[in-house]
Amino acid sequence: MRYAKRGRLRFTSHRDISRAVERAVRRADVPVAFSAGFSPHPKISYVGAVAPTGVASEAEYLEISVTRICDPDLLRAALDTSLPPGLDVLAVIEAGAGSLADQLECSAWELRLPGADLALARAAVERFGATERIEVERLTKKGLRRFDTREAVLSLEVFEGTEATAGQASSQPCVILRMVVRHATPAVRPDDVLTGLRLVADFAPPVPPEVTRLAQGPLDVRTGEPADPFDLDRDITRGGEAEPVGRHVGGDI
Repeated sequence: MRYAKRGRLRFTSHRDISRAVERAVRRADVPVAFSAGFSPHPKISYVGAVAPTGVASEAEYLEISVTRICDPDLLRAALDTSLPPGLDVLAVIEAGAGSLADQLECSAWELRLPGADLALARAAVERFGATERIEVERLTKKGLRRFDTREAVLSLEVFEGTEATAGQASSQPCVILRMVVRHATPAVRPDDVLTGLRLVADFAPPVPPEVTRLAQGPLDVRTGEPADPFDLDRDITRGGEAEPVGRHVGGDI
C-alpha cells in the first residue's frame, strides 16, 4: 500500500499513524492476519525509512498480510474512507514474490525555503556538487554519528517558487530545493543536506523548511529519479492503479 501524509498530518508521529492504520483496518473489515503467541497483533509492516515527524510525504509504503485474496481497488477505497483526511491511500496492489523493501533504493525530496536568497542558494548548491566529501554529525539511536552526506546525494537542484502557507500560494518568493538521495546506512536526510550546505557555503534558511518526500523507489538510470516500486508487482489485468482520493467503491473487499 502506498499512502500520503499531507497537511497538518505531517506533524503526526509514526506511532500515531500506526494506530490510525490499525483502526482503519478494523473499520474497513479487512481480513488481516494476526501473529501467533500470547499477544497477537495485526501483521502490518512499514517498509523503508518512514518520513520523520514534521515531514510531509507522497510516497510512504506498508504491507498488510491478509487471510484471503482481496480486490485491491475495493481495499484501497475502504481504507482511504476509514483513515482521517491527510492520511490518503494512493494505491494498493497484490504483492509479488520479491521484496518491496529491496525496491526502495532512493527518495526524491522537495524543500521549500521561505525567505531564502536565491543567488546564495544557487552558489551553495554548486559548491556542494563540486565537493567530493562532506561530513556531517547527527545524533542517532546509536549515539552521535559522523558520516558523508555528499555521496548519497544523486542530484540537487534549486528553483524559484512562491511561498505556500496552509495550502494557499502567496506572491512571496520562495527558494525550492529538489534532491534525489540514495538510501544508505545511516540514512542521509534532507536536514543533513542542509547541514552540508551550511558547512561548505555558509548557507542556511532563515526559517525551518517545509519538507515533502515526493517519491521513493528503484533508481531509474534514464531519468535519475525514483521509479514506481509497484511496477514489478502490478497486475495489469486486475488493476491496482490509484483512483482519486476519497472516491468510495461499494462492494465487499
